Amino acid sequence: MNEEPLQQDVLDALDDAGLQEIAGLLGTDAAGAREVVGTTVSEFSGGLQDRAVTDPGEVQQAYAEAQEAPLSGVATLGGLGGMGAGGLMGGLLARISRPVANAVARKTGLPPATVARVIELVIPVLLSVLTKRAARGTRK
Repeated sequence: MNEEPLQQDVLDALDDAGLQEIAGLLGTDAAGAREVVGTTVSEFSGGLQDRAVTDPGEVQQAYAEAQEAPLSGVATLGGLGGMGAGGLMGGLLARISRPVANAVARKTGLPPATVARVIELVIPVLLSVLTKRAARGTRK
């Protein structure tokens, strides 16, 4: 998956209001928020692929858990409990959100708890973008 267009699609879907909300959480400006969102999307896409190679058990376990209760993981992400869509992909993203938060925190120097709050805002947008892409039959 080509990460750059995916990152741009997520940033576009977040729009200025979403980026300002993330900037507020991070205590930075829109440019800083864009950078963290880009790193987060990169970790969700490329990082997941890397983890599947280096630790296939982690990804397989996340996939198995997501199949068992696809929305329960998303529901645990505070504020996302009312999200009606997501299914298996939402569950998978929720299950790997902690390792993603830790990886983004290492790369950015931000506290993992702060990154986790950003991820709560990014997951539904990422799901929306992926759903739209699937409907169009494209992976850009």
